[in-house]
Amino acid sequence: MIGARVAHRIEVRGTVQGVGFRPFVCRLGRGLGLDGCVRNDGGVVVVEAAGSIEAMRALAARLRTDAPAQARVADVRVSALNGSAPATGTGFRVVRSTRRRPAGTGAEVGLIPPDLGTCDRCLTELFDPGDRRYRYAFLNCTDCGPRATIVDALPYDRVRTTMRRFDMCAACAAEYADPADRRFHAEPIACPACGPRLAWHATDHGPAAGGHGADALAAAEALIRRGGVVALKGLGGYQLVCDATDEAAVARLRIRKHRPAKPFAVMVSGLGAARRLAHVSAAEAALLTSVARPIVLLAPRPERPTAGSVAPGVPRIGLFLPNTPLHHLLLADLARPLVVTSGNVSDEPIAIDDADARRRLAGLADGFLGHDRVIRSRYDDSVARVVAGRPSLVRRARGYSPEPIGLPVAAPEPLLAVGGQLKHTFTVARDGTAIVGPHTGDLEQQATMEAFEANLARLSRVVGVTPRVVAHDLHPGYLSTRYAAALPVRGRIGVQHHHAHVASCAAEHGVTGRYIGVAYDGLGLGDDGTLWGGEVLVADLVSYRRVARFGRAPLPGGAAAVRRPARMALGYLFGGEPLDERSRAAVLRAAAPFLGRLPEREVATVRRMVAQGVNCPVASSAGRLFDAVAALLGLRDDATYEGEAAVALEALAGGHPAAPELPWRLVTRDDLIVYDPTATLLALLEALRDGTDPGLLAAGFHATVAAVTVALCAEVAARERLRTVCLSGGVMQNQSLVETVVAGLSGAGLEPLVNERVPGNDGGISYGQAAVAAARIRMDARG
Repeated sequence: MIGARVAHRIEVRGTVQGVGFRPFVCRLGRGLGLDGCVRNDGGVVVVEAAGSIEAMRALAARLRTDAPAQARVADVRVSALNGSAPATGTGFRVVRSTRRRPAGTGAEVGLIPPDLGTCDRCLTELFDPGDRRYRYAFLNCTDCGPRATIVDALPYDRVRTTMRRFDMCAACAAEYADPADRRFHAEPIACPACGPRLAWHATDHGPAAGGHGADALAAAEALIRRGGVVALKGLGGYQLVCDATDEAAVARLRIRKHRPAKPFAVMVSGLGAARRLAHVSAAEAALLTSVARPIVLLAPRPERPTAGSVAPGVPRIGLFLPNTPLHHLLLADLARPLVVTSGNVSDEPIAIDDADARRRLAGLADGFLGHDRVIRSRYDDSVARVVAGRPSLVRRARGYSPEPIGLPVAAPEPLLAVGGQLKHTFTVARDGTAIVGPHTGDLEQQATMEAFEANLARLSRVVGVTPRVVAHDLHPGYLSTRYAAALPVRGRIGVQHHHAHVASCAAEHGVTGRYIGVAYDGLGLGDDGTLWGGEVLVADLVSYRRVARFGRAPLPGGAAAVRRPARMALGYLFGGEPLDERSRAAVLRAAAPFLGRLPEREVATVRRMVAQGVNCPVASSAGRLFDAVAALLGLRDDATYEGEAAVALEALAGGHPAAPELPWRLVTRDDLIVYDPTATLLALLEALRDGTDPGLLAAGFHATVAAVTVALCAEVAARERLRTVCLSGGVMQNQSLVETVVAGLSGAGLEPLVNERVPGNDGGISYGQAAVAAARIRMDARG
């Protein structure tokens, strides 16, 4: 009957807290003439409303279609409202939150919204002299500001964030309570009268001037103008900031941070400033200006005004836009690009605690620009790029984590995936929801391991996932594997490293059937006890079968060969897999100039090590082959960070986009198709000896690996009747390589997929482990 009154309870699941969802529902309910209320209930938004049938139908539909931009509505459940319905004419309002479960025990996965970059309306206020928040470094609204970094517990309310220590002034309280105001229930709401404030702290070798508020900001800016380094307390941790155009300042930061060559990220004031430093496509501009505000890897302009030591010898420069009002103020006042990098010594976790930051960063910074808002969770800056026209994450952290990612096969019970060893992340999952924790770093450092354990304990508690099963890498020496072995859980699931890589790509694209997986990376333990890294698999989410690989070579000295690409090159020359003995002898002759420029003692020692098999584990690694080629071309004999040699090789190849392939061949060994790199290395060395441009050879090597990959996939696809190809692994972060491979596979009639929402490097391993573990548990449950 038209006009009949009904009363419903509506539960909304997804990322619906910290994104202005309750204010949106309140305005929607009032606009539809409904009576009732909305509240947070654990990790769920609950609406209890009464009104006409038409209005209630519209409410349920518009909760999905009209939701705030940063909300992710996963499910809307409508049921009859038990008990008394809201009385006619009582209106619609936001009411106090409730908790449907004790933390860590309930049936719902609580979802924490990621931090949001400053919105345009707040930015207008920031620079409006007539606004009461003019130049206030902590302004925010329901559309922007801190979220994940300040949350203590769910449901997301001010009393359960680190903002609870700041009592709202009358003006802020009025905005917070006004449904028509965009700060209605903006939990981090603040102003100069009642909110956090800046503070300046000088180091022993920095200026003593400073104070609080505007004076603190002025002291920091003066120091940067004079070439100093400032430790700035950002959203998810401390950052080190200096003038990106000052060569002496950047060089000083490199020395202090123990980071001799790895590129620094540069923050610029806006798109116009970014375009003065790099080429920016429409897709890259959209990524730069997205609310996540990631560092975006861009092709640099040769005439850019930044110091040469900002990003030496790399094919792309990392640029990002200000993500907080404080960063906006710095960029506007200083009117120059700034190096903004993690507040740590290289490989340590970033500092978040004030006392810890002053202790650890005292030798790196000339002064500290801090504040009194506590950072509860550590979130480094995210790194992204555009691949084949689509955004793809290289490091998933601030702005993206802990936003949930779906699992194509739901986990029947709560599980934890502990990831690998490098570029570490972890994933907690239950049902169809996976939450990838923020980038932690390399677990080889004790401090990083402690940060991982603290992040995991806190995130598990807040989202309410107590794992009963843990998934881990097969490598027994990984600290994450050892951690998994010590956990008091019902079960443990070992997941092979490269299966996890390709599964991470398949899972995020919703692939549940069989596919071809291409995993190119540095090293991972194979199921045969050797080290893998150049693999083609036929896989699904439960299992895999290795069908092709790269030719093997020894790593003289093990990890020493990773740090010294010249050693890796010697491994290929003296001990490459004997797939073609005649070519191998020719390779040694052609390598005479390379051998002649290395220390004679090192060459002799490595030759003996390889001959005797002493500390020379063999690997079928694409990453190590890139390292070897970089050394043979004279680019890098030593690497100061992971992937440095391969990055230099890609940069050198950049000037020759149409280089011809070098010779290559495929052979069959033990029912596997094997790429024998011997012919490729021989042609490269002979051409180099004959005076061919090394850049042309670097580009030709890239073209060769791409052609080999397409050929391998085409043969496997025909044999196995498959079309989908999932490309993953750290080597696939080589932009030139992956885009050439994607184009080649598409041209061959195949469907290439690359990682987008989780990194293709080891930062995506934990998500892949979770997807595999969930599928295996489900299969076992079905018998």
